[in-house]
Amino acid sequence: MMKMSQTKIVLSLLVFCFSLGILFTIDIGVVAQNTTKIPVNVGVVLDLETSVGRIGLSCINMSLTDFYTSHRHYNTRLNLNVRNSKGNVVSAASSALDLIKNVEVKAIIGPEDSMETDFVIDLGDKAQVPIVSFSATSPLLSSIQAPYFVRAAQNDSAQVKAISAIVQAYEWREAVPIYADNEYGNGVIPFLTDALQEIDTRVPYRSIISPSATDDQIAEELYKLMTMQTRVFIVHMLPSLGFRLFLKAKEIGMMTQDYAWIMTDGITALLNFVESSAFDSMQGVLGVRPYVPITQELQNFTKRWQATFHPKDPNIINLQMNIFGLWAYDTASALAIAVEKVGFENSSFLKASSSQYASTDLESLGVSQIGPMLRQALLESNFTGLSGEFQLIDGQLQSSKFEIINIVSNGVKRVGFWTPGNGIVRDLNLVNSSTSSMTYSVSKGNLGTIIWPGDSTSPPKGWVIPTSGKKLRVGVPVKEASSKFVNVTRDPSTNTTIVTGYCIDVFDAVVASLSYAVPYEFVPFAKPDGSSAGSYDDLIYQVYLQKFDAVAGDVTIIANRSLYVDFTLPYTVSGVTMIVPIRDQRSKNAWVFLKPLTRDLWITTGCFFIFIGFVIWLLEHRVNDDFRGPPSHQIGMVFWFAFSTMVFAHKEKVVNNLARFVLILWIFVVLILTSSYTASLTSLLTVQQLQPTVADVSVLLKKGEYVGYASGSFVYGMLIKMGFDPSKLRVYNSLDELDAKLAEGSASGGVAAAFDEIPYMKLFLATYCSKYTMVQPTYQTGGFGFVFPRGSPLGSDVSRAVLNVTEGDKMEQIEKAWLGDPSSCSYSTTISSNSLAVHSFWGLFLIAGLASILALITFVLFFLYEHRKELMKPNPNVSFWRRLIKVMRRYDDKDFSCKTFRRSGFNNKEDNVDAMDGRLVAASQNNNLAQSQSSSSQHTDSIICYGDEGTPVADNGSPLNQNELAHEAIVSLVELVLPHDQHEDEHLVSITKFRSPNSLETLGLSEL
Repeated sequence: MMKMSQTKIVLSLLVFCFSLGILFTIDIGVVAQNTTKIPVNVGVVLDLETSVGRIGLSCINMSLTDFYTSHRHYNTRLNLNVRNSKGNVVSAASSALDLIKNVEVKAIIGPEDSMETDFVIDLGDKAQVPIVSFSATSPLLSSIQAPYFVRAAQNDSAQVKAISAIVQAYEWREAVPIYADNEYGNGVIPFLTDALQEIDTRVPYRSIISPSATDDQIAEELYKLMTMQTRVFIVHMLPSLGFRLFLKAKEIGMMTQDYAWIMTDGITALLNFVESSAFDSMQGVLGVRPYVPITQELQNFTKRWQATFHPKDPNIINLQMNIFGLWAYDTASALAIAVEKVGFENSSFLKASSSQYASTDLESLGVSQIGPMLRQALLESNFTGLSGEFQLIDGQLQSSKFEIINIVSNGVKRVGFWTPGNGIVRDLNLVNSSTSSMTYSVSKGNLGTIIWPGDSTSPPKGWVIPTSGKKLRVGVPVKEASSKFVNVTRDPSTNTTIVTGYCIDVFDAVVASLSYAVPYEFVPFAKPDGSSAGSYDDLIYQVYLQKFDAVAGDVTIIANRSLYVDFTLPYTVSGVTMIVPIRDQRSKNAWVFLKPLTRDLWITTGCFFIFIGFVIWLLEHRVNDDFRGPPSHQIGMVFWFAFSTMVFAHKEKVVNNLARFVLILWIFVVLILTSSYTASLTSLLTVQQLQPTVADVSVLLKKGEYVGYASGSFVYGMLIKMGFDPSKLRVYNSLDELDAKLAEGSASGGVAAAFDEIPYMKLFLATYCSKYTMVQPTYQTGGFGFVFPRGSPLGSDVSRAVLNVTEGDKMEQIEKAWLGDPSSCSYSTTISSNSLAVHSFWGLFLIAGLASILALITFVLFFLYEHRKELMKPNPNVSFWRRLIKVMRRYDDKDFSCKTFRRSGFNNKEDNVDAMDGRLVAASQNNNLAQSQSSSSQHTDSIICYGDEGTPVADNGSPLNQNELAHEAIVSLVELVLPHDQHEDEHLVSITKFRSPNSLETLGLSEL
């Protein structure tokens, strides 16, 4: 029993353990089933025989390992299917076709080369499989043309702005790109050329080198570059060809201080693979490459990568990470994120319908159903990777900052940065600062110290004159009329051409002042027989056609010529002027005395003489017997007194203070007028021989005169624009011929005037200064300048040399030698009218006029104030206007209150009687008004008026008899005799006394 029970216990335990085992096994299976990850096939097509391909693949593997270690919860896992393109386009395309058709990859990373990628992206578009490349940077590969192409790298065109900023900083006017003749090299050149043209830098030549070129072929192309004057080269090619280029450039002597070399990131990004011999040949070269911020994560990854990669590939000497490896790392991370985001519930390929006529694999290529969503997820990538911000814009990695490097003896030295917003900067910390107010700059001062080729610290000027025996071909005009400026002769003994003249000496002096030697030779622009081969425009056009390297001569700087060539700064005065004969008219003009004043001034002066005379008469008439009398006498006095002031011959005494004030100001005006007239008349009588026969161009146009111009000169077109008829233009070929035509005159087959540039006219007047003169105005032009091709760097240096020569004594010596001493012949360069105009004296006339008007207003106001009682007294029978007319008629009476008429009393009885007798006669003849003042009790005022029948009546309407009429007239007369300065009450009392007949005896008038 005991054994049986133990056996049961053992069996029970075995059954229990077995049951637990089964349950545990089931749980493990469930857990294992839940943790299974979805594999997603992804292709990798790289050239595993290059460092970029091997490093890229290693970075992709490390990226996926690091990514899935930190993202264990992701349900998808990228399964890499690697293919080696071997640097062959066909191998890359066949590898991609195999991955898409047989493996059915959902995306392909690669290819490495732009040419390989160009073929593969067509397969990706057909199968809707994203082609993600981290190293195909050619701008010719576009996501717009190939929607399923994703560039996880920066476009090569992003760096052209940084390169052009360097060129602009050092003011290099020409640059020659040297690039590989393949997809990678040709892609960036249009963008580079446009960037250089934006800063006015020419690209005179493009140097194309085949990737398969031999060293001799490379040397042949470099020798061709040495024969050119440009010394700024921009190298854009892959390192395998670039390193050979620099080795050969140093070998033939193109790495000296005259040269400037700039590399694109195709070489600068892979400098760690440069051999020591090639590195030594690149000393002093500048380069640009994308800037990668140094972070702790990047440093840790670099250490791990070196420890992992070096044992697998020990052949790489300089084991350093490059930008393509970092982009490969971030590309794998971006693809892993996109795959997880999309999910792969339905990730199969839609097979193409089979056809018996399908002859190639491309026709039976399937289409990925998940491709469009995966592409969209990739384009939405936005995270911070090892290379910096990883964000795809328009299907490619966004542009970022570039660092500017300089290759020196001990390695690569960073000398600055370039950013899209700030240009060239020394320190990025200032750019990133929130308080930074920096603007876009291309200043070379923002760069650090640069060691240029030849261990020079001075930047190259960017061009040189080739020293291979070639000389500048300097064209010179052939023109008889300008022999003093450019004279081309031929020495029969040596059969050589001799070029001399003012312009030639200036050109020699300018070139000699340059800091470097410029070999040149003068080439006349002439036909085989020695005559001119064309106009100056034709000569300048030869520079545009590159038949001449420059032109030295009397070439005027004008706008339409600058469209084809560049001019230096002018070395002569500018402008076109008119030259006319001069003549002496002193004995031929009987009316010369009228010329000192213009017609307007004569009229204005005469009007003011009459006006001032009238004002003086108005002010003096009541107080001065000289201004009284019959009307004819008074009118004559107005004119006499006014015009007598012109010679200060007036003898009449002026007693009114207002008249004195006006007269003083007017005499001051007359004094200035007569002084100016005398001076002008004297000038006309003594300097009349310097007057031109024609003073203005409008006179020539109005009279239809013939005018002259130099043969072949642009002045012909200027005269047409001024309005001259072509039939009125006559050409001259020499200065002597011009003298003959001016002497003949317009009517005799010559010309009345000639137009030409100031330098020619100065030379002409230096010989004929006693016969001709220049006449204003001067029509502005650019002056004489030397001609160079558009964008020629020699032009700017010659312009600076022109300034040095013209500011020194050398220019004066050349002018005296060829154009004569200006002081030896005095001639007038400007002739203007000697007549005085109104505008010269309008201020004086204004003062005199205002003073006269003010005096008149003052006089009228005082006169009305004096008779205010007569104007303002109320009388319904007499209107205000009649009272005003009565008062104004008082103006013609003498003002006995003035000291001129005032007597010491009435002692002179005879004079008083005569005065009153005259008043009585006037009163008896007056049929309109007679007035008197009275303070009697019956009435205070009595006005003699006439009724409807013509009988005199008083102001109350009662008729007056003969005695009353006489009495009222006497009272009115006595009122005039009494002094008006008495007190008003005394004046009224005196008038009252005369109201009685006995009062007449007091005045001795009883006989009346």
